[in-house]
Amino acid sequence: MFDRNLVTMGQARYIFVTGGVSSSLGKGIIVASLGMLLQARGFKVSIQKFDPYVNINSGLLNPRELGECYVTDDGLEADVDLGHYERFLDVRTTKNSCVTSGRIYKSVIEKERKGDYLGKTVQVIPHITDEIKRRIKQGKAEDCDFVISEIGGTVGDIESLPFIESIRQMVLDNPRECLCIHLTYIPFLAASQELKTKPTQHSVKALLEMGVLPDVLVLRTEHKLPKELKRKVALFCNVTENAVVEAIGASSIYEEPLNLYNEGLDKAVLRKFGIPLEKEPAFEGWKRFANRMKRAANVVRIGLVGKYVEAPDAYRSISEALLHAAVAQNLRLELSLFQADQVTDENVAKKLNGLDAVLVAPGFGQRGGEGKIAAAKYARIHNIPFFGIGLGMQCGLVEIARNVVGLRDAELGEVNGDADHPIFALMEKEKAALKMTGTMRLGAYDCQLVEASLVRELYGADCVSERHRNRFEFDNQYREVFEKAGVRFSGVNPQTGFVEIVEMPSHRWYVGTLFQPEFKSTVMRPHPLFMGFVKAAVEGREL
Repeated sequence: MFDRNLVTMGQARYIFVTGGVSSSLGKGIIVASLGMLLQARGFKVSIQKFDPYVNINSGLLNPRELGECYVTDDGLEADVDLGHYERFLDVRTTKNSCVTSGRIYKSVIEKERKGDYLGKTVQVIPHITDEIKRRIKQGKAEDCDFVISEIGGTVGDIESLPFIESIRQMVLDNPRECLCIHLTYIPFLAASQELKTKPTQHSVKALLEMGVLPDVLVLRTEHKLPKELKRKVALFCNVTENAVVEAIGASSIYEEPLNLYNEGLDKAVLRKFGIPLEKEPAFEGWKRFANRMKRAANVVRIGLVGKYVEAPDAYRSISEALLHAAVAQNLRLELSLFQADQVTDENVAKKLNGLDAVLVAPGFGQRGGEGKIAAAKYARIHNIPFFGIGLGMQCGLVEIARNVVGLRDAELGEVNGDADHPIFALMEKEKAALKMTGTMRLGAYDCQLVEASLVRELYGADCVSERHRNRFEFDNQYREVFEKAGVRFSGVNPQTGFVEIVEMPSHRWYVGTLFQPEFKSTVMRPHPLFMGFVKAAVEGREL
């Protein structure tokens, strides 16, 4: 383990990760992998993401374009990469962990309106860059050794310029405390059967023109890179040869840290900072996870019904939580995705046939609601393990209201608030008890678990904290009729009595959560509800 006395106590090192040549090269995975490797060597690491878009946060962004909206404990609607950070490092990110240009400009404008700049002309330099640097330093956790900052977009984007300029200033002020990693792409031209380095050279040149010299180059590739190519990149890009790291495409993101360790990424970083390499990192648990994932022979087949299944990252945290639970039980996950608005009562049996379990995903809006209800009905009637999350849980209760309770015109309040039985409503008065200024519940809230319930057994606790992103709450005036129909309200918010979890004891495994438990599942700590769901899926198949 690393000797903290070798590094000045309280003095964090800042690592900046930029991208070039192309977007979607996986900067988030590189950042999360590096953080995990440094953590495995005994360092304390903070990670943050700076996104150049002018939106204030990810709350209103289209999941088809930018993936799921990830939610932190303290209620930030954030970029999908924060999920990778948490899953890889088993840490909790905060509002300081994801900052957009919108938040930067909003803060500067608010200061200008209050007169904080004493009538000076407010400019990108120094006011915007000063605010960016302040946010970078704000991301440092207590007693932190490294702060890794991912800069979204690619070098050369107009919107990224203030962030690159801020990096230049920080490196100029504290060269020994800052390090720059640049991720580029090495394309392979099939016509000439050649790997080409020119895009990387031009990307580094563009970075140099902005005053930033990368210390480490990470080269994304689909083909093994020969030493001669790495030597050429080092020579033309003005970095040492041992600071050129290959990031070859892996079959799973969880192999990335191991590949980068073999390439020496963490060693290159520590070498640049002058920190001795004493012992090898301790990540045996991670290696076991990666090996299990490769070798698992038995398959668990789970269907996910959602609104945005055509977007690969729209349900990223759910798919990863299912994978964590499957691998922990030596199973290979086979996840089938179903577009909710294409599921009907007439075709649901054909679509979901052969699955071991069904999960109905969260979301907002009317589209696909009836398809989710049809999927929940199919799972209930055929005694297939069912997991409803967020709107998925709401759809499950609407289905029970219509077909079991007898409220034929039961509806989601979000879809039709004027329906005779909108069993989910905004509950504004009750939310005042939580000192909320709006109707959206964002972030972590307590959930008291009922004795002798399935979820209490799974959690092994009587009270838990889970993250929310919902507006509508179950209307407790309907609680009695649901309980008579066999629904158990097994988790409630202790402050307001809001229903958080429902289950059906008569069903093989039927659980619905208004919160989104997938946000708290990590590689080393799979979420207990997903563990129970996957276990029930396999056991159900054997009956």
